[in-house]
Amino acid sequence: MDSQVTWRPQFMAEAALQAIETQAEPGQAQAEVGLKGAMAMGAVAAVALSACGAGSQGFEAMTAERAARLLNQGGLGSTPSEVNEILDQGAETWFEAQKRMPIGLSIWQWATDHGHANRALARSDFGLDQALWWRLCNSQDVMRQRMVLALSEIFVVSPLNMVAYWRQFGCIAWWELLEQHCFGNFRDLLTHVTLSPAMGVYLSMRGSAKETPAGRRPDENYARELLQLFTIGLHELNTDGSPIQPLTETYDADTVGQLARALTGWDVDGFNPFDPEGAFEYWRKPMVFHADRHAAGDKRVLGVNIPDGTPGPEALRLALDAVFAHPNVGPFISRQLIQRLVTSNPSPAYVRRVALTFENNGATTPVRGDLAAVLRAVLSDPEARPEKTEPAAGAINVQTDGKLREPLLRLLQWLRLSRATSTDDRWSVPDLSGTDMIGQAPLRAPSVFNFFRPGYVPPNSEVARLGMVAPEFQVTNESTVIGYANFLRNVLPFGGAGILPNYEDWLLHADEVPTLVDKLDLHLTGRMLSRPTLDTIVQGVSSITGQSSNERRNRVLAAFFLIMTCPEYLVQR
Repeated sequence: MDSQVTWRPQFMAEAALQAIETQAEPGQAQAEVGLKGAMAMGAVAAVALSACGAGSQGFEAMTAERAARLLNQGGLGSTPSEVNEILDQGAETWFEAQKRMPIGLSIWQWATDHGHANRALARSDFGLDQALWWRLCNSQDVMRQRMVLALSEIFVVSPLNMVAYWRQFGCIAWWELLEQHCFGNFRDLLTHVTLSPAMGVYLSMRGSAKETPAGRRPDENYARELLQLFTIGLHELNTDGSPIQPLTETYDADTVGQLARALTGWDVDGFNPFDPEGAFEYWRKPMVFHADRHAAGDKRVLGVNIPDGTPGPEALRLALDAVFAHPNVGPFISRQLIQRLVTSNPSPAYVRRVALTFENNGATTPVRGDLAAVLRAVLSDPEARPEKTEPAAGAINVQTDGKLREPLLRLLQWLRLSRATSTDDRWSVPDLSGTDMIGQAPLRAPSVFNFFRPGYVPPNSEVARLGMVAPEFQVTNESTVIGYANFLRNVLPFGGAGILPNYEDWLLHADEVPTLVDKLDLHLTGRMLSRPTLDTIVQGVSSITGQSSNERRNRVLAAFFLIMTCPEYLVQR
């Protein structure tokens, strides 16, 4: 299951790329670069884009296999109707239609309508799992939901370690915030993330106040993670995401302290401490500013000076502008989106192409930070869906691209492909993040570092020997591998807790096992299973006689199970 990368020829004009990378010398202090340096980088990026066509790369011609793979990368799994839609309209039209599709019924409204606003639940997080699985299983805006899931694993909020009432609605409001801004501008997203009550509570910026003579200092938690995990990382980067040599730190402890001071004075809007189990609409409102709590004096953030006396909202804007202007933001975010959607080890050229799109979306009036354009660049890149290669006879199938499928995405594939429904419309899916379940659930990361870190390397592995990373392997061990297989075995036949799969579409092929396996291979993997693996699965499914309706159904269940637990499926390509 080791995930490696296919190194492909560089597609960009080397002269243009060199021009970008020499905007700041490796040792040049960020204080000298600041907004001016980032603006210069954006200007050169625009020239590079025009010169070499970055940002204008179109999707390849779609086959059923490529459409299925695109849906597994940029959607919530492939279904027959979705594949046909892409084949009929083309990937470009599908992308634009998905980008324009309305969000649909509010998750907040659904949770309220289904009784999760009961005061008895105020001290729990009950209702979060049900609301999110309802959304993921029923949404038509699959590209938006996939982007939200990816962003939620970069900008992490979780009910775990969140000391608050109604934290399930805090997290639901967070999901809705990402839905509203995931196709917008990254700079705007930073403002909404920073002023979100859910983030404010989770990383303790909420209530952070100025220094006092008694020794109290502004809380630095959010400021640190904003830099380290959300925007620029620890070291200066080249445009292709590789660290500039020698390693140069992007910030120091003083930077964190200064940024924290610029972010003081914000708190939730409307929380009633005398009735904490009462109204909770404050979770949906941006935090509000309290001038008396804001730190006085100059603040200097990444080379940008914020003078003493600057009003708090303006100080926040200037601080976030300084962070956004840092040249690391494009390659840092681009690489992580590629990792979340396509491959764990993107080539430097792949990262560079996407990062250049971050710098310039290719519009008549160029825009920096256009997330929809960045997503399109990720999904339409020439490296996104490499050709399938069959291993030589008797050889082990060692693939050199892709990523380990996240457990929740595997389960979601089955739920949508089997057209699962909730018999009571309550979607009573429990917390699945335990090792006795599948080891992951949306918005239930154990820490701000997500379930897995983008640079995780499995110890004593072939991945480590090759100098590569495999983030999802951080939640892959003896317990979770067996737990996933056992969970799948238990739910495939009849679901559970009112979640009922519908296998009618697949029973149509139960009498012709090779056809059944082939169609499942198409939608689950994009027909990426090797011939030896397919032959083994067909042989196993065919060993079940199909003389009765129960036996025919068992064939379908066996086909799902054998594919969804085989190593070649577990690595998405």
